[in-house]
Amino acid sequence: MSQTTTTDVLIMGGGLAGLSLAIQLKQRDPGLQVTVIERRKHPVREAAFKVGESTVEIGAHYFAHTLGFAGHLESAQIRKFGFRFFFSEGQSDIPACTEVGVSQILPTPSWQLDRGRFENFLGEQARALDVEFIDDAVVRELEIGRDGALHQLQYVRARTRHARQARWLVDASGRAGLIKRKFDLAQPNDHDVNAVWWRVDGHVDPNQWGSDPAWLSRCTPPDRWRSTNHMCGPGYWFWLIPLSSGAHSLGIVCDARLHPLQTMDTHEKAMAWLRQHQPQVAASIDTPAHALQDFMSMRHFSYGCKQVFSSDRWALTGEAGLFLDPFYSPGSDFIAISNGYICDLIDKDRAGKSFAPYADIYQQLYFSFYANTLTLYQDQYPLFGDALVMPLKVIWDYTYYWSVLAPLFFADKLTDIALLGRLRPALEQANTLNRSMQALLRDWGRCNGSPRPPDQRLLDQYRIDWFHQLNQALNANDPDDALRTRITGNVQHMGRLAAELLAAARLHHPDIDSHGLDTCLAGSDAPPQPPLLQPHWYGH
Repeated sequence: MSQTTTTDVLIMGGGLAGLSLAIQLKQRDPGLQVTVIERRKHPVREAAFKVGESTVEIGAHYFAHTLGFAGHLESAQIRKFGFRFFFSEGQSDIPACTEVGVSQILPTPSWQLDRGRFENFLGEQARALDVEFIDDAVVRELEIGRDGALHQLQYVRARTRHARQARWLVDASGRAGLIKRKFDLAQPNDHDVNAVWWRVDGHVDPNQWGSDPAWLSRCTPPDRWRSTNHMCGPGYWFWLIPLSSGAHSLGIVCDARLHPLQTMDTHEKAMAWLRQHQPQVAASIDTPAHALQDFMSMRHFSYGCKQVFSSDRWALTGEAGLFLDPFYSPGSDFIAISNGYICDLIDKDRAGKSFAPYADIYQQLYFSFYANTLTLYQDQYPLFGDALVMPLKVIWDYTYYWSVLAPLFFADKLTDIALLGRLRPALEQANTLNRSMQALLRDWGRCNGSPRPPDQRLLDQYRIDWFHQLNQALNANDPDDALRTRITGNVQHMGRLAAELLAAARLHHPDIDSHGLDTCLAGSDAPPQPPLLQPHWYGH
C-alpha cells in the first residue's frame, strides 16, 4: 500500500454533487486541499450515462452563477423551454388534449443537461483548480474520526491500495451511500413510486404529433422539443428530455399501487405499456431512427436520511443523503442547497469558529425543505391524469417554489440565520398553506372521478402576468429588508391564490373539506380583487 497522504476535504464520489462541491470549495478557498475519489473512469460516456438531466431554477442558478458555468450551459447544453404537461392518457391525437406550459421562455433560465458531457466538463474544471481528482478508483475501507481525529480512507486504483486521511469527509457516492450504510442512516418514506428510463438516438419533436397550424404556432419559437415534456395520466407520468449529444431521454414514473413495476421493467414491456397509455408517443419513438441506447429501472426510488451533517466533520450530499421525486426535477436543487451548507460549515471550521451548532441548524433547515417538498408528490399521483385539477396544482406548486425557497437561494440567504428568523412567521404560513392545499387538491381529484374529455386548451403560464413577474423577480438583487418584504408579499399572494382555488373546488364540490384553509385564511379581509387565473384555467 502507498504511503498515507493528508488532505483537508476528501469527497467520495465524483459525479454531479461531488465535483460541483469540490469546485465550489476551491473557488471559495483556493488554498484548501480537496481530493475527489470517483469510481468511474473519466471521461465518461455522453447521453446514456446517468438519469436526472432536467434542471429547474435553483439548480440552474447554482451551476450558472454560483459556480460560474453559464457559458458552458449556453454553448454545450440545451436551454430548456420550461416544463410542459399533456393530459393525454390513451390518446392518439395529442393536439386535441389539454396542454400546460409556456408559449415563450420565461426570464429565469434553466437547462437540459447531458450528464456525461456535463460531468466530463466538471472533472476538467476541478482539475484546473488543482482538485486532486482520482478517477477509476474504488473505496474499500473508511474510518470516521471522532473528537478531532482525522478520517481514514483506503481505496484501490490500478490494483494498488492507497490511503488518504482528511479533516473533512463528504459522501457524494450517490445511492451507494457509503456513510449512510456505515451508520445505518437510511430512512424510508411513504412515497412508493418506481421508474424505468431509457435513452434513444435522435431528438423526439412533439410538433410532429400534429399538423394543425394553430397548434404548431402556439409556441414562439416553436420548440416544444426543448421542454421537459410530461405526458400525464392517472397514477403516472412519462418524460421526454432532449440531450445536447443528440439523444433523447425517456422515462415512466408511476405510483407502485396503480402501475406495478413488473409491467414495465424491460424495454419490451415498457413499450407495450406505452402503446396502451400513450399510443401517439409510442408510435413516434418506435422507429429505427430512435435506436435504443440503454434501459434501466428502479424500485422505491424516494427516501430520506437520519443525518446529513455532523459535528465530527462529515457530511452527505446529493443522492448519498436523500431523494424526492423527479416530477419537478428537484435533484440538482438539493445538491445546490446541501453543497452550500457544507461549504459554509467548512469555512467556519477553517476560520476557527464553532461550526457544530450550525451543523444542527442547517440539517433542520435541509430536512424541512425535504419534508415540505415531499408534500408536492406524496399520494398525489392518482390525480396526475386530472386535466382540471392537475394544471391548478402545477400553478400552485410553482408559486410556492418561486415565492419562498427559490428567492432565498438566489439571494444566497439560506445560511443567514438572523434573516430566516425574521422570516419565520411568513415561512410557517407558507408551509401551512401548502400542506392544506395539497390535501385539498388530492380530495378534489378524488371527487372528480372520471377524467375530463380532451378539450384542446392551452393553459399558457407565460400569459399569467403575476406568474411571469414572480419568475422574473428571482433575479432581483434586493437588500435584506426588501427581500424580506418581497417574500412576505409572496406568501400573502399565496393566500390569495389559495382562497381562489378553495372557492373553485367548492363550486364543483360544495361539501369538500377545506383541510384547514378556512382557518388559515381567516382574517384576511382584503378588498375584492380580479381573479388570479382566468376562467379557462377552471375549465370554463
